Amino acid sequence: MSNDLILVEKKDYIGKIIFNNGSLNILNIAMMEKINKTLDDFLTDTTLKVIVITHQGKSFSAGVDVGEHMGDLANKMLNVFHGIFKRLNRVKIPTVACVGGAALGGGCEIAAFCDIVLASDRAKFGNPEIKVGVFPPVSAVIFPMILGEKKAYELILQGEIINAEEAHRIGLVNHVFPLESFEKEVSAFLERFSKLSRVVLQYTKTATKLNMDFNFDEKLDKVEDLYLNQLMKTFDANEGLKAFVEKRPPNWENR
Repeated sequence: MSNDLILVEKKDYIGKIIFNNGSLNILNIAMMEKINKTLDDFLTDTTLKVIVITHQGKSFSAGVDVGEHMGDLANKMLNVFHGIFKRLNRVKIPTVACVGGAALGGGCEIAAFCDIVLASDRAKFGNPEIKVGVFPPVSAVIFPMILGEKKAYELILQGEIINAEEAHRIGLVNHVFPLESFEKEVSAFLERFSKLSRVVLQYTKTATKLNMDFNFDEKLDKVEDLYLNQLMKTFDANEGLKAFVEKRPPNWENR
């Protein structure tokens, strides 16, 4: 296996970002900077018809590196992480997440933000951040639109992890394929884009997004400000993250 944190492929009109940071694909700052650099390249590539985010290893991604989520690194980590979504929001061609295993925390947010999510029957999804004293900023912005207000509250406020079938039932996932045939099914699905006009795909996605335009960047900036300048100044947020790193139950003080 390559030592690169991500692998990048361009083939048959498809640009692929492949997470390659061990079995859990933890999103650290160095890895996310490479993702952003690749997205910058893809944004200017006029040969691509679809962008795919997928993974090596068991998990799509188990989320961001909690050790880089604390102290002086928190601002930089969140800025780099949210840069992924601000770039994806500018992509005019379809984006597809291919999730063979667990997509948790930040991994769930990246998958959910893509236009289409293809999952294996072994995949699972969730934002368990509430259990370590924080919340998922991107999911807080997009889940109400994707899932509806009630289900968004439930998943974010309880940190529940759901399987692929449940994710499909509530509209988080487009298709669920057996793990044994996952790669074959994904290839067949992506091949459909290669037969279509790139410019027509662009205008069609733009037209669809017009009816869902909700100023994502502006809303994310407001949620990020709440996260960094209010939540992260509470005792419990810092206690929860510290307890996670130290592998112990948090001692909440409700302040």
